[in-house]
Amino acid sequence: METGPDFLLPPGPVDLARLDTVGSAHGPQRKSEAADALADLSGRLASLQERLFAQGLSGDPRRVLLLLQGMDTAGKDGVIKHVVGLVNPAGTHLVSFKKPTAEELSHDFLWRIERQVPGPGIIGVFNRSQYEDVLIVRVHDLVPRSVWSQRYDAINRFEQGLVDRGVVLVKCFLHVSRAVQKERLAARLEDPEKYWKFNPADVDERGYWADYQQAYAEALQRCSPASAPWHVIPSDRKWYRNWAVAGLLTGALEALDPQYPQPDYDVEAERRRVARS
Repeated sequence: METGPDFLLPPGPVDLARLDTVGSAHGPQRKSEAADALADLSGRLASLQERLFAQGLSGDPRRVLLLLQGMDTAGKDGVIKHVVGLVNPAGTHLVSFKKPTAEELSHDFLWRIERQVPGPGIIGVFNRSQYEDVLIVRVHDLVPRSVWSQRYDAINRFEQGLVDRGVVLVKCFLHVSRAVQKERLAARLEDPEKYWKFNPADVDERGYWADYQQAYAEALQRCSPASAPWHVIPSDRKWYRNWAVAGLLTGALEALDPQYPQPDYDVEAERRRVARS
């Protein structure tokens, strides 16, 4: 079934300033249209997830990993609430990667990532990911260039290894404009119920906007092979962003075409036993 555009990163050099943040070319153009489309996708997502989960219990190694990256306020938490929230939480594994702990820093940067890879039949969700180690680490000079510059190849090898193990990667860069980010930060200070969402450090990070754009551009360009490509999601409109990610996740699951496992028992015999019980 049709799920919408794939939002694949265009080939060639990446210039984020030229990539759409609004989503005017494809899909719903009004919030009400997006709500209807998301409602349609929700049933399909739930059914596909149940089949994937059941299939995993029968020994099928396949699983899905939704990876969310984006500037502050791009909507990673919003996608988790409005898209991942459409499916049974029992079949999901959500991880929000924060500042590394002392133990995590004592290992290779991919150590903490590998430990959170979802198991068979599960939809994993990474709120931030291994890419932080070529983003914030690069922008703030937390490790030498000679270290972070080698991580792109390490990430590609790691992700190819996941694909070889049956992990379908759905990598989404939530692309928000600088102007909309400013609006969202300001809005959090206008509503006492949203004060908790505001972090003064986010304003400090706006001063590094150009550096982050450059870091993201290189990460997207160097780590987008055919087996694990990046999708650039216009994120200035929250409802459009949610519809787009839901469509991609649905499409990935439909491509997997998970099936309920066949019973390893005699169904008719068990029906008779239940009737007699």
